[in-house]
Parts: sequence; C-alpha cells; structure tokens
Amino acid sequence: MSPPLTSDLGYVPPDGGWGWAVVFGSSISVGFSYTFPKAFTIYFKELQAVFSISYSQLAWITSIMCATTYGGGPISSILVNRYGSRPVVILGGLLCGIGMVSAAFCTSIIQLYICVGFITGLGLALNLQPSVIIIGRYFLKRRPIANGLAMAGSPVMLCTLAPLNQFLFDNYGWRGSFLILGAILLHCCVAGALFRPISADKASVKTQSIEEGKEVLKEEVTKDVIEMNSPTNIRMETKTEEEEERDCCEKVNKYLDFSLFKHRGFLIYLIGNVLMFLGFFAPIVFLAPYAKHIGIDEYSAAFLLSILAIVDMVARPTTGIIANSKWVRPRIQYFFSFSIAFNGTCHLLCPLASGYTGLVIYSVFFGLAFGMVCAMLFETLMDLVGASRFTSAVGLVTIAECCTILLGPPIGVLELKSTVWGVMTRLAEPFSSSYYHVAHPV
Repeated sequence: MSPPLTSDLGYVPPDGGWGWAVVFGSSISVGFSYTFPKAFTIYFKELQAVFSISYSQLAWITSIMCATTYGGGPISSILVNRYGSRPVVILGGLLCGIGMVSAAFCTSIIQLYICVGFITGLGLALNLQPSVIIIGRYFLKRRPIANGLAMAGSPVMLCTLAPLNQFLFDNYGWRGSFLILGAILLHCCVAGALFRPISADKASVKTQSIEEGKEVLKEEVTKDVIEMNSPTNIRMETKTEEEEERDCCEKVNKYLDFSLFKHRGFLIYLIGNVLMFLGFFAPIVFLAPYAKHIGIDEYSAAFLLSILAIVDMVARPTTGIIANSKWVRPRIQYFFSFSIAFNGTCHLLCPLASGYTGLVIYSVFFGLAFGMVCAMLFETLMDLVGASRFTSAVGLVTIAECCTILLGPPIGVLELKSTVWGVMTRLAEPFSSSYYHVAHPV
C-alpha cells in the first residue's frame, strides 16, 4: 500500500478544472522549446552551402540554442519566483519571435549564433521552465498524467514542424522561412496567457508571511534574552554579523534554493542527468542529415523525424498513465532508470541499421525510448524534491546540463573524425561512431 500523497505547497492542488487549460498551454510552450532545435536541422544543408562552413561549425547553432535554453534555467526560475509563470512565458515568446525574425537578415554564421542560438534560445528557456513549474501548482494526484500530456506537445510539434520547415524552405527559402517561423513562435505568448495564477497560491503566500512574522518575533525575543545574558558587547557584535550573513543567505535562497545540494537524491539525479544529456539530443540532430547522406531524399529524411514524433507522441501520455498507477508511482525512480537504459540501448544498436527500412525501425524504438524518458524527466524531480522546491531544482539542474548539451553534437562530429571507427567507416557510414559515442553516457 503506497503512502497517501501530500502537498508541500500550503494548499491542495485542484487536480483538474482550469488546470487542463494550463496543461494545454504547457504542451504548446514545451513543444516549441524542445522541438524547434530538432526541426531546425532541416536548414543545415543549405546553410552549410551558403556560408561555406563545416558541419561541425553549423552544429554549434543548435548546441548554443539548447545550451542557452538550459543555461537560462536559473534566470527563468528567479523570474518565476518573483513574477509568476504567465509574464515570463509571454516575454519568452517575444524573444523567440525577435530572434528568428532577426536571423532572416543574418549574413554570417556568427550572427546566426547570436540570433538563433542566444536570443531564440533564451526565449525558449523562458518558455520551458515556467511551463513545467505551473503543472506542479495545479496537480498532485494526477501529476504524472498531466506531465505526460504536457510533454506530449513536443512530438506533436515535431510531427508538424519537420515537414512544415521543408515546405517553407522549398517555397520561400531559408530567409523567408525564418520570418514565418518567428511569427509562429509568437504563439508562445498566447500559451503563456493561459497560465492563470492559482488563487490558493496567494493564500499560501499570506500564510507563509504570517508564519515568517511569528518566526521574526521569536527571533527578537531570543535576541533580547541573549542581550540580557551576554557578558560583553563583542559577543553581541559577533552575533549581529552572523545574523546579517544569515539574512543574506535567506534572501538568495528565497529566489534560488541552494540547500538542494545537500539533498542526496537531488545530487544523484543531477549527476546522472548531466552525463545523460551529453548525448541525449545528438542523435536527433544527426538523424535527418545522415539519411540524406546515404542517398535518401529530403522529404523521406524529414519523415523519419515525423515517425519518431508520432511514436513519441503516443509514448509520453501512455508513460504518464503507467507512472500514475498505484504499482509504479511509489517506484517511479526505478521506472525512470529503466527508461534511460532502454534509450541508451537503442543508440548502441543504431549503426546496425542499413538502408531506409533500418532507419525507420530505429526511429520507432528511439521514439518510444525518448518519449518514456521525457515524460518522466521532470516528474521524477518533482517526486524527489517536492513541488515547493521544484522551481529552484529545475533551474539548478538545467544550468548544470547546459555544458553537456552545448558540447554534445560538436563532439559527435569530431568523434567520427578522430576515432578509429570513424576513420574506418567514414566513407560508408560517417555518422555511425556518433551514435556509439552518444549511447555510452545514456
């Protein structure tokens, strides 16, 4: 018999009602945040020819975008703690639109790094974290299902954006496509408008302020007792300095809780995710270009991402339903570990796929594994630290992950040029060693 679920937010989440509208908005924001870097790879071949650069240099665009999205986690967490999820997501949508519209006028790869990588990446960061945080405010008993549905927005977007990008590129070129994509990304502002602050949250804030007031009164009484019993003024000055340092730490922890680094479960989760994310997104970055390289036409290569997205789209809510069952939810950490192991196994077997049929089979299993991991990624963290500390936890986790996300795809390209396997198979399967490389961290 699993223990009853309790909330650490100071109120009981409604587990429904307007929360389902919040889930819908979260699915849109999360979908754009996760999908856009993947679907952007459709333009790699053309950008490589236009700017006369290597594929490794080009891969830095998506790497910088993903790293900024994750590196901006603490900034997003601080803004959410200060202003709430709604204005932060709206600001992120505006930055995404500005970044892509500006990218349409770029004349060098450095300008693309800035517009697409940094500006759009920061906008996606302000969309991702608040969209996940708000789920924990509205749901408790049905939280795994809500997280699974919200995370399902990513494959839904990927299923449509990949062919859409190819269509836009064929009809409007890469500059016209970037202008249209900038307008599409402004829909994140509409999604953010659905993140209505929950009224019970305000009551909980008042309750916390009353409790803090009581604590302050107790501290003042304690100070008076210490002052009466203190033999010297020097000891009293020392106490004052210690209290000032303590107040400073409390102000910092109010917006970003660094005491999480004392949490053993959080540290295990953090270290494991940092290693996993070294190769988590690299296979998606290389899948379509690899298919084009072995002679598959552009639309069929883009359709591989759609196959992955369709399977992923079904896997995420299904995983959420399974995780919400009474048999799995008390053991949700083990279920998450199994998902990661399954994901790594798929990448290890990928180089064995030959031809388009093999890549289709790989895309199916990879979509299943990827969906399982993504559906459980934030739910596992919420289960570890609680909803009240999740805002800080997700920011600290994402800033640690950004370095590995930044280096993952470029290392994958360098790997196939420097390793023995890469030299031996460079003419036949130049991306194979990358899949072996990214499977080991996972």
